[in-house]
Amino acid sequence: MIEIFNRGIEKIFSTRYKKYEYFSKYPVEQQEKVLQELIRKAENTEWGINHGYPGIQGSSAFKSNVPLGDYETLKPYIERMVEGEKNILWPGTVRWFAKSSGTTNDKSKFIPVSDDSLDNCHLKASVDVFAHYLKSNPDTQFLKGKNLTIGGSHKVSNLNKSIRTGDLSAVMLHNLPFLSRFKNTPPSEIALIPDFEEKIEKIAHSTINENITSFAGVPSWFLVLIKRILEISGKDNLLEVWPNLEVFVHGGINFEPYHEQYKKLIPSATMRYMNTYNASEGFFALQNDLSTDDMLLMLDNGIYYEFIDMAHFFDNEPEALGLDQVETGRNYAMVISTNGGLWRYIIGDTVMFTQKYPFKIKITGRTRHFINAFGEELIINNAIKGLDAACEITGATICEFTAGPVFMDTEHKGCHQWIIEFENEPENIEQFAKILDQELQKVNSDYEAKRFKNLTLKQLEIINAPKGTFYNWMKTRGKVGGQNKIPRLANDREYLDSLLKQINTQP
Repeated sequence: MIEIFNRGIEKIFSTRYKKYEYFSKYPVEQQEKVLQELIRKAENTEWGINHGYPGIQGSSAFKSNVPLGDYETLKPYIERMVEGEKNILWPGTVRWFAKSSGTTNDKSKFIPVSDDSLDNCHLKASVDVFAHYLKSNPDTQFLKGKNLTIGGSHKVSNLNKSIRTGDLSAVMLHNLPFLSRFKNTPPSEIALIPDFEEKIEKIAHSTINENITSFAGVPSWFLVLIKRILEISGKDNLLEVWPNLEVFVHGGINFEPYHEQYKKLIPSATMRYMNTYNASEGFFALQNDLSTDDMLLMLDNGIYYEFIDMAHFFDNEPEALGLDQVETGRNYAMVISTNGGLWRYIIGDTVMFTQKYPFKIKITGRTRHFINAFGEELIINNAIKGLDAACEITGATICEFTAGPVFMDTEHKGCHQWIIEFENEPENIEQFAKILDQELQKVNSDYEAKRFKNLTLKQLEIINAPKGTFYNWMKTRGKVGGQNKIPRLANDREYLDSLLKQINTQP
């Protein structure tokens, strides 16, 4: 019975993979098709009527009729949708909203998740991921076991009689089809426990004797679970608990700062790590070739993409480019129009194309999460490269980090301040800081210019945070688990000062 079941799943994966082969050959045509489907579907909504959707033919007219925007732009419409109004941004009543980290003005955002986006984007993504994994690894045995997931940090709750919300993973777990429920663990009543520490405890006890062959989620939160499982089992590494474990599908944050820790906890040369790019707004890309670290942009899941060159992002009217206009090696802000009713929505992430036909990308950072207090334009991609080099040279490994500016005053030059929680500390923190500073100069010419002869910036500072600092800090902010992310770079001192306060008050 199980073999028949697994063969059925393999057939679904194989059928889905053929769709990928089509849009890889005809990416621009596929995106135009997606755009027209979105416009036709939404032309009788309030948004569609107000922006002339019935008369739009093609991407040029779409760009002319619809302005670029963000959550604040769409917020008045979304608030009405949350109240149950229909045919606003998307046809019918949107019954689900993914609760996401808030903007400057709001604690939380409510991202509409229509039935179309749930079925044809978010849930289909799990098929996409394992279809590509199966194609690349025909010897895989992952179907013989179960996939472990950690559910959302927000339980599913009612906004009103018919409208429900939770973070994206909670929404997805609540709506999993039967086949996925059969292959996933733990059961939803455990996965959706709102208290993160209670959830981790129950997941650990309920899955420790399961045959886990894959797991999927955010790397930082999975580390908490893995370490707890090892404590309970008394084992030295995870393969002693789950000997058939073969793949970790991760996303949400950059995996590189955690890779060394995972290699120690899962000491296997054949363990595979597969990166994905998913968000409350949609599932965008996946790593279809595990020998490279870029990701394939998914072009047929109800999302139309545009890209703003970051060199012009802060212009009054920046131009948004289609796939046929992008270049490799440039930093772009991503703009999406989706089957959830987000229109020309600047999501806040920046990406860089590594190749075209098929189109592959790397996430480079955030449009707002960078350090540019002195004109240095340091992005997360620079930070990761610098930290990787410093760790390799010194033998250190990092648990968590964040960085921001120390502003200059009449008596002192400015610099960057890094708070780093090490798994294995370097023998000499000053040497680590010097190497990191030098590496940042190598990968960022603006930073190098500002550091020239210490004229604008002096060498960066590192504060060695005690173990547990970042977890406790996130806990005090009510942001553990789910899709909550530790902010890596900031252009002000909000996070730094809050973390320093946490460090100073720890016993």
